[in-house]
Amino acid sequence: MEKSSYIKIKAIRNVLIAGIVIMLIKFIAFFITHSNAILSDALESIINVVAGAFAYYSLKVAAKPKDIDHPYGHGKIEFISAGFEGGLILLAGIVIIGKSIMNMLHPIPIDKLEVGALLATVAGIANFLLGRFLIKTGENHKSITLIADGKHLQSDTWSSLGLVVGVVIIHLTGLVYLDNVFAIIFGGIIIFTGYNLVRKSLAGLMDEADESIIKGVIEVLNENRNENWIDIHNLRILQYGSSYHIDCHITLPWYNDLKTSHDELKNIEELITAKFHDKVELFIHPDPCLPFSCSLCQLTACAVRIRPFESKIEWTSANVMRNEKHRL
Repeated sequence: MEKSSYIKIKAIRNVLIAGIVIMLIKFIAFFITHSNAILSDALESIINVVAGAFAYYSLKVAAKPKDIDHPYGHGKIEFISAGFEGGLILLAGIVIIGKSIMNMLHPIPIDKLEVGALLATVAGIANFLLGRFLIKTGENHKSITLIADGKHLQSDTWSSLGLVVGVVIIHLTGLVYLDNVFAIIFGGIIIFTGYNLVRKSLAGLMDEADESIIKGVIEVLNENRNENWIDIHNLRILQYGSSYHIDCHITLPWYNDLKTSHDELKNIEELITAKFHDKVELFIHPDPCLPFSCSLCQLTACAVRIRPFESKIEWTSANVMRNEKHRL
């Protein structure tokens, strides 16, 4: 197993164990207080644990090497994991709102709110620190599963802190019905979080273009631009978990021999590989330049130029992703 995969699996395993402890703390707070707002927080912790367990399994699968049946690896399961987690969060939000409405019609007494508020605060701070750890680890190792789980935990933190504020207001005012009002608000926040995770998961499964990744690749190519690289077009980037598959076409001088063209492609491959920390596979197709390419070609030592150089075209996502050579 690669070191990066081991670090990700270890991170989610440790957070999963901590999540079980936090869940127990929240349910203790609910049984002490009988507060619906606190119950909404506790129910979301169940989702945290279930989603964390699935994330752990997903990272174990994603770490498997490529095989005949999966030539691009198993990384897509990370998007399935994020979607599964989002779906569970959506369900939890709906259940919380439904139970709160029922309790408005059939009120239940609330006790010892100060104890519940204290326990919810401890759990919320713990979730924030765990979420921050997962997001940082996910960003360092390009894992959507860890980032999704980390953001989920941090959204849970804000819900917990908002819950504590609500409990304090109830304690000071004596308006018990506010418990259900706050629970409905938190249920709405939870549904919104789940929707965003499902949306991101579907985007990954449908190979939606990630503008930030595309801009990162184009930035590297612009910064290291070689005069032999007349243009780059038909750029496509697919993400498979923490790995990327990139293919594109590059226009080179038509008279280059095979070795010269290969060396240019190798230079591009090394630049992009360095950008993505070796987690990338590239397919680059060389195209010969055409007469209209002369006007934007910056190659000074060209003995077969038929038109003068006119202007440099800056590479952007708009022109690099089109399936056609650049022209003025």
